[in-house]
Amino acid sequence: MPFRPRHDKLAALPRDPRADAYPMPTVPHGWYVMLRSHELRQGEVVSLHYFGRALIAFRGADDRPAVRDAHCPHYGAHLGSGGKIVDGAVECPFHGWRFGPDGQCVKAPFAHRSPKVSLGGFPVREHSGLIFVYVGSDRPTWEVPEIGEAGSRHFAKPIDDVCRARIHIQEMRENIVDESHFHFIHGQSEPLVQEWQSKGPFAEVRGRIRRRILGRDIDNTFDAFMYGPGVMVVRTEGAFLSVTAIALTTPIDDRTSEMRMLYYIRIPSRFPFLTPALKIIFRREALGEVREEVRIWDHKIHQPRPVLLTHEKGIKALRRWYAQFYPPLHRA
Repeated sequence: MPFRPRHDKLAALPRDPRADAYPMPTVPHGWYVMLRSHELRQGEVVSLHYFGRALIAFRGADDRPAVRDAHCPHYGAHLGSGGKIVDGAVECPFHGWRFGPDGQCVKAPFAHRSPKVSLGGFPVREHSGLIFVYVGSDRPTWEVPEIGEAGSRHFAKPIDDVCRARIHIQEMRENIVDESHFHFIHGQSEPLVQEWQSKGPFAEVRGRIRRRILGRDIDNTFDAFMYGPGVMVVRTEGAFLSVTAIALTTPIDDRTSEMRMLYYIRIPSRFPFLTPALKIIFRREALGEVREEVRIWDHKIHQPRPVLLTHEKGIKALRRWYAQFYPPLHRA
């Protein structure tokens, strides 16, 4: 009988080198979320590591967030390890050099004038309770729209769930258009039927999801709105449970990606006291399914030409759209 590993034994298996081999660049160009707004308080320096780079985030004197490279160009100290905010600038813990939100050096002790050096960084936006950065060779020509649920009194505070997997973020996004997995992972009675539309850096898929939860048949709309490679908003509306999920996928390095999910549950207008119970039900039903997907992602390989069935149309459509976020040499 062939050996069939249990899922909890999978992590101990030798890793196939093909599972870390992707033909596309690690970081597609676009907007990515670094932090939720409340995670970056005035006067603090937050250390981050994304895109294969050590980064810091802090707020300037005007309270606007900045995300810059973490290492001081003077002598290489990490500004997030002992650095502090002084007059809206980050001060190096080693020699006291200070850098403003734009990355420019604004002070160097004992220097007659501030050296003309700066910290690399990114264009930054803040809205919907999130801090975004833009990664790309040019200045951004498009924006992620505000997400109304993040500030709406009709939705409960979000369930915040973070996973990391050894997978390219494009494959994380392909999951939403993988029609057949909705049956095997999410309990849909049959493969999801979706309608695909795209325009420039924006795309959407619309359909319905039908499954049983706690003995009840659930029939919800299922609409996913994609804003570039790193931000997606999925809205499911139904009589029993309505949820808006903000899916944030971000490259950590050339092997690992992060998926942060913020689940906003609509507060029932007639029975608001049921909201905590709905959160419990959602956690029990949905988060385990996400963990199952992560376990699969950790060991799958990229198939440039997957063998697709007749109804499996979404992956090809998404790949054609997603290719715009890579340099021309890497586009399919």
